[in-house]
Amino acid sequence: MAAIVGRSAGEGLVRSCEGGEWVCTWTPGEGIELLRAWFGGCAFAKHRHDTYAIGVTEAGVQTFDYRGRVERSRPGQVVVLHPDEMHDGRAGTAAGFGYRIVYVEPARIAAAVRTIRGRPAHLPFVREPVSNNPTLARAVTAAFLFAPEPLAIDVLVLRLAEGLIEGDPDGHAVRPPRRLDHVPLERARAFLDGQRAIVRSVELEAVTGLSRYELARQFRAAYGTSPYRYSLMRRLDFARSQLSGTAPLAEVALAAGFADQAHLTRMFRSAFGVTPGRYARLRCAEAGWKAQGA
Repeated sequence: MAAIVGRSAGEGLVRSCEGGEWVCTWTPGEGIELLRAWFGGCAFAKHRHDTYAIGVTEAGVQTFDYRGRVERSRPGQVVVLHPDEMHDGRAGTAAGFGYRIVYVEPARIAAAVRTIRGRPAHLPFVREPVSNNPTLARAVTAAFLFAPEPLAIDVLVLRLAEGLIEGDPDGHAVRPPRRLDHVPLERARAFLDGQRAIVRSVELEAVTGLSRYELARQFRAAYGTSPYRYSLMRRLDFARSQLSGTAPLAEVALAAGFADQAHLTRMFRSAFGVTPGRYARLRCAEAGWKAQGA
């Protein structure tokens, strides 16, 4: 059975179910695929990908044959499978296992690594396929929480590259940017301040003259957040300012660059801890209280 889950639930997420086992897939951008799954027994036979496969086990024990060894991943642990490496997958216990995983093209990792290193460098090679790598765990988890906007995908690739470098015993520590190009960074921030629609990576590259990964690294160092997060918060600020008006929430969502009302509600609650509707009611109560005190 296959069905499309609505955009608000996952921007094109595809769910396939068979005998209680299920797989959800999502392609948020070029060179990136997300997958979340649950299997009760043998998940898949030996095969290989032409991408990095970076996942987090969510429940149960994930067991697989890889590089001549039997590997086991438990909840919270990270699995890294390199391009063109043969592997299989199965449940390590009768309880089954669940996981989420990001497939990313090596070319995208290579571009991010080149930015981090400041020069062309070999692809990171993580010798331990199962580890406790907090950078990769956070990156994989975050990939399933946010909308598939170009700036968010840039941050995802950059964080995955950083985590892979950290897991490469032949690599060097990830260091902060060597310099900050303040004028281009200010141009980027001013550009994002004025946008209500989703901003594409190529737009910021044109505005700043910096590559998307260099901009993401420098922007975080200068302003404490990513270009994606900065853009998202400005759009949410705009939506928040419109909640006391008469426009329907669905119209506010579209004006702020969100796919629909549910998309806005999800992101608003994640940012402010309350839904837009509750926030609007609280503001109305505040206005009434001030009027009584006047």
